[in-house]
Parts: sequence; C-alpha cells; structure tokens
Amino acid sequence: MSEGSSTAAMSVRTGLALVAVGAMLFLALLWMIGTGYGFDNSNDGGSHAGGKGLNGLAGLVRLAEADGWETVLARDDTALDQPGLLVLTPEAGASGKEIARIVSRHRRIGPVMVISPKWLAERLPRQIPGAKEGWVTLVGVQPPHWPGFLDRVNVGIFHGANASPLHWQAAGLSGRMPDASVIEAGSGTDDSGQPLIPLVRAGSNSANARSNPLAAYVATARPTPPLDRLALDGAGSKVGAPPSTEYPLVLVFEPDLLDNYGMADPANAALAIRLLDAAGQGVPRQVTFDLTLNGLGHAPNLLTLAFTPPYLAATLCLILTAIAAGWRSFCRFGAARTRTRELAFGKLPLVTNSGALILRARRLHLLGPPYVTATRERIARALALSHADTAQTEAAIDRALAARASAAEKPPRGFAEAAQNLHHARGQTAIVEAARALHDLERMLIR
Repeated sequence: MSEGSSTAAMSVRTGLALVAVGAMLFLALLWMIGTGYGFDNSNDGGSHAGGKGLNGLAGLVRLAEADGWETVLARDDTALDQPGLLVLTPEAGASGKEIARIVSRHRRIGPVMVISPKWLAERLPRQIPGAKEGWVTLVGVQPPHWPGFLDRVNVGIFHGANASPLHWQAAGLSGRMPDASVIEAGSGTDDSGQPLIPLVRAGSNSANARSNPLAAYVATARPTPPLDRLALDGAGSKVGAPPSTEYPLVLVFEPDLLDNYGMADPANAALAIRLLDAAGQGVPRQVTFDLTLNGLGHAPNLLTLAFTPPYLAATLCLILTAIAAGWRSFCRFGAARTRTRELAFGKLPLVTNSGALILRARRLHLLGPPYVTATRERIARALALSHADTAQTEAAIDRALAARASAAEKPPRGFAEAAQNLHHARGQTAIVEAARALHDLERMLIR
C-alpha cells in the first residue's frame, strides 16, 4: 500500500483571513454588548432625542449636527458629565429630585436646557399603510409634574382658538405653532425667588399664554450676552441675579418649538439654532442629549469599562498581543517536516515493533522455550542430525561441542545446560544473558 499525496483543505492565506474576520466580528460583538450599540432602539415613539415621531426630538439632533455641533446621546449617568450643553427631555412623570440632581451637577461645568413634555402619544401599528417605525398619533396633552425640581415654577396647558394660527415671538424672530388649539407655558420663580427671564412668548389667541413665556431661563451671575439679546422684556441679566458660579438653565415649556412637529417650519428651526447658540455660549460646541430619564439608559459593566479610558489602553494592548500570537502561529519555525510512514519497511522495524510489544505486554518469560527449540533445530540441520528424540539431539550437540573444544583450555558449557538456564531465567537481564550464551554455542558449531 503506497502513500498518496495529500492536499491542504485551504491555503494559509484563506485560513488567516477566516481567523482575522472571526476575531474582528468577535471584538465588534464585545464592543456592541459593552456599549449597547445596536441593541437599544431609541426610536420608540417617545419625546426624546431618539424619537422620530411628531413628539420626538431626532430632528433637533440632526439640525444641531448640521450646524456644526458635536452631538452625543447619553445612555448612562457618567456621560452626563461631558462638557458643553446638556439637553434633558424628562417624561411627564419623571422624578423631580433626579432631574434636580442632574441639573445641579452639570450646571457647574456647563449650561442645561430642559424641554418639557406635552403630548400623549401612541405608536402607529406597522400594519397601517405608509406607517414607519417610530411614528405616533397624538391622543392628548399632559403637563409635567416634577415635585422636587423648581417647585415654584408652574407649567400649564392653555387652549386657543383653532380658527387662527397661534404664533410665537422672540427678539427678532417669530413663527407659527404647529397646533393652534393647545400650547404649554410656564411662570413663576426659581428656588431663590428670582423671576424667570422670558425668551419666547405666545403672540396671539390666548391672554394667559401671552402672559406666560413658552421658554425662559434662570438668571446667573455669568455673562450671557446671547441670552440677553434673546430676552423679550429687554431686562436680560439686569434682573437681580444672585452671585453664582453656575451656568444658565434654559427652560423650554412648549416642546413644539423644538420637536419634530415644529421642525416642519423653518422659523422654528432658526429659533432652535438661536437657542442652542445662546445656551452654549462660552462652552465647547458639544450638546449631550440625555436618554436616561426616558428609560433608555444602561448601567456600565465590565465590557463597558474595557472600551472606555483609561482601561481602553489595556484592552488595545491585549488585542495587539492576541494578533501577534495569532500571526506567529501562522509563521513556520524552520523547514517543513516531511510525512513518514507509521510502520517502515524491512525486518528491523518489524523486529523492533514486535520486541516493543512483548516488552509492553511483560511476556519475556515466554520467549525462552521457543528460542531453545528454534536454536536446537538450526544446529541439528547444520550438523545433519537425524535424532527424533530431544535428549538424543542435545547429547549429540554436546559431543560436537566437546570435539570442537578439544584444543581449548576450558571446555564450553553444554547445550542442555544452556537450554535449561534459559528455561528457568526470569527477568529481562537473566533472559538476555541466557539467550546470548545459547547463541554463542550456536556460532561455535555453525561457522
């Protein structure tokens, strides 16, 4: 049976490509699990930065990106400490104390904008013709209720007439509300008793709405020229603002000024850019849209830490080490070894394998009698002995040995004695010595 040529199932390059692609996909899966990317669908019909329905703010995010802002969708509490403007879009029943905690913490490093919710919305079933993911239908209104956050500020719903459009007015800007029947406005003071500085007011249809701003900000001691120019009453920061090191807090009571419903009007988009520029004055052009207050956050885990500084450096080192180890496994150390037969041709391998099998089986004591018989038969054929009896054959062999050794000083050991020693030998050393003595007698007679 001859050894055929073997062909590899794939080339080294193909194997390396498969390993590299598999490793990259595995790392991508770990990164997606750690960051939550691809697993959390924020387009759930909510009034937040991920919503693409009428009440969502995905349009504001895209508008900010187009205007040169660096946008971040924050899904964990640590991301809220990013420098720049922080935009909060809490649900109507969110925890006021949690909102106050986030606002108070971030105002030490940057301004905050809080957009109030108004609409009660239901997601459209996908079976409706033309409906897209995240689309909603507006079924009612509900003002926010956040006890523990700016308890002196009152937010209410005001109903206007549907006959004429409802307008909003700001310093040098004006526009139309997308729904003329209902608006949301606020009034009151901050926690220190200072009145809110109006930014946007209703232009018509409701006396109560005209007296309450649609958007305002809390005065601080920091210079805020853009906000001053937006102030409708001309007072700006001249209103008695207490000494403070906090950044401004902008309150947008009417979400239709900034949500997808209002972004259909270019005037609302211009107002949104004006508000972002005014609130973000003096800080990096980065705006962080919070999703944790909308139930879309996730807690950091070990995988999250592995892909965030400062642990990212150690993760990259481990990845590079794995790549280096994988590359070395594909590199050959020295010349290729040729494939050999498991059982070589010839008597020597056969005897070697048979001897190894006998040694492993511990059956050396069974080799003596067959070896004595084979040796006796070979000597008898060489001496032309025709005795059928074993004793007579061995006696004839001994006489031949005595005749050959007549001139020797010491007569050799007889064949019968050597055969008897091999029969009684036990152990590898004793068996080999007895067999060697018998072999020496054979060589003496057969030359």
